[in-house]
Amino acid sequence: MGRIEDLAGRYRNHISAPWLRNLAGDQKTIFVVYPKTDERRLRARIELFEMATTGAGHKWKGFDFTGVFARWMAGTEYRQVYFEEPESIGMKLRSDFVKFAAERLRASLTDDEVDEETVVAVHGVASLFGFAKVSLILKEIARDIRGRLVLFFPGEFDDNNYRLLDARDGWNYLAVPITLHNGAFDG
Repeated sequence: MGRIEDLAGRYRNHISAPWLRNLAGDQKTIFVVYPKTDERRLRARIELFEMATTGAGHKWKGFDFTGVFARWMAGTEYRQVYFEEPESIGMKLRSDFVKFAAERLRASLTDDEVDEETVVAVHGVASLFGFAKVSLILKEIARDIRGRLVLFFPGEFDDNNYRLLDARDGWNYLAVPITLHNGAFDG
């Protein structure tokens, strides 16, 4: 069995367990952590996670961050200046882009079809690297999580810290980690 299939099995064990109610948004979040080199494999096998979710009696709604930066940049008034002087975009990324990305995710989380039995599954997180911290986006939307938020996370989880693409200082988050490593959540 491959790494993605193993992760899907661990995810199935977790998502099939009875869901606790009245949790904070942070506690309704599940990080499926996998090596950054497996991004394409995960995308090709994401239906394993969807089948595990629907097989456990829950609904599934996918969300992809991949094109979010391009859509934001296309709608930015001073985009030409940013292309000519990329260092001038820093403050706008930290404020406007984080809010824009959070609003896109919030729209999926609050969709009329999403309820307390729905998993909103987020992939394409690597496309945010260098533009926005995932932690800031999650902070913006935590109150909007109705069922569960599953974040497919290419990086590392170690000692309660998540590191996107193994390249940044990590941050501590209350999400449930599903990893391949011993000592982390085993299903």
